[in-house]
Amino acid sequence: MGMMKDSGRLGIVKAVLEHPEDLMPLMKMKVEANKIKRQIPAESHWGFAYSMLQKVSRSFFLVIKQLKPELRNAVCIFYLVLRALDTIEDDMRIPIDTKVPILLGFHEHLNDRDWHFSCGMNAYKVLMDKFHFVSDAFTELHKSYQEAIKNITMRMGAGMAKFICKEVDTIDDYDEYCHYVAGLVGLGLSKLFYASKLENAVPNSFANSMGLFLQKTNIIRDYLEDINEIPKSRMFWPRQIWSNYVDNLEDLKYEENAVKAVQCLNDMVTNALVHVEDCLKYMSALKDRSIFGFCALPQVMAIGTLALCYNNVEVFRGVVKIRHGLAARMSDQTKSMADVYGAFYDFSTLLESKVDKKDPNASLTLKRVNAIKKACMSSGLLNKRGFYVDERQQLYNSALIMLIALLLAVFFAARMVK
Repeated sequence: MGMMKDSGRLGIVKAVLEHPEDLMPLMKMKVEANKIKRQIPAESHWGFAYSMLQKVSRSFFLVIKQLKPELRNAVCIFYLVLRALDTIEDDMRIPIDTKVPILLGFHEHLNDRDWHFSCGMNAYKVLMDKFHFVSDAFTELHKSYQEAIKNITMRMGAGMAKFICKEVDTIDDYDEYCHYVAGLVGLGLSKLFYASKLENAVPNSFANSMGLFLQKTNIIRDYLEDINEIPKSRMFWPRQIWSNYVDNLEDLKYEENAVKAVQCLNDMVTNALVHVEDCLKYMSALKDRSIFGFCALPQVMAIGTLALCYNNVEVFRGVVKIRHGLAARMSDQTKSMADVYGAFYDFSTLLESKVDKKDPNASLTLKRVNAIKKACMSSGLLNKRGFYVDERQQLYNSALIMLIALLLAVFFAARMVK
């Protein structure tokens, strides 16, 4: 066990040596995560809730730190309730005639601490088996939060039940499914923000786009993991798109179809980009700094992920995602709307540089990228982003970080010799 820990530490040191600029943001992220743990209410059900949140979504656990305690508790329970609903939908071992009524009636059990439904695997199974802890926490939330969570859970359960027996054939189906499983999350979060009295009401279309942009990014990025899952999970790439390139969705992962697979991937990314302008409008309307930070980082991560995935055959070979250190830097540097516009502009420019003029969707992709860049430029904030320090400070920071990384490497190497 000791050797495994040392090996993991050396892996971290190696990553820091390759990207020394990541060290300080990673350390700050660790400090922030520990700070959340110290602020968790003492009751066992709240301890379970936050512990479970970290297990089922480390990324969400890290962004939720932005929120003020009362709203943070409501968002934590909202996420766990929807994660439990999603666990039921995802478990392919549950017969359809059992699954559909549970999805439709799930919202009725939120106040019932005697209810649970065993399904899922690993941490998700623990969440389901001990759902009474989530119910206990739910009943302690303000009524306005409870009503918002219950309403969205009911609507999402009905949407999931509808798509249990319905394939995602058309792009309209794709948008409808993503609305049920993610757009409603955007609407629900907006309801919670409004209930907290920290934000005004926002157009539902903007909140919906916030969810769709994140969901479509995940669906694109996770193609290989989802298609290889045992037992088989359902796939949500719309037939209207992939059938233009291959006969079966699974064919995209085979090397002989690499060219067509990348063209299909680019088509999917281009489809997702249509939501960006609404997302920028949503974030620019936010007033509370903590809510802005909570909303902004996942969106910046999404545009960064799409830029990495675009025209990249590795999506069909393994995992393509933003490295942990860069994610920490993005978290540290996304403080204002100027930073968001800057990130979207930069990642859109990166994506634009990867467009092959021979790609079937090149003209539409460039049109959507240019619309995003225009929205960022018209904000007048691009020259106010806080992403960079002056050159001397940057050189000083890099040298200092490199020195710390080297000292850590020597320390862990000495431990392994022992």
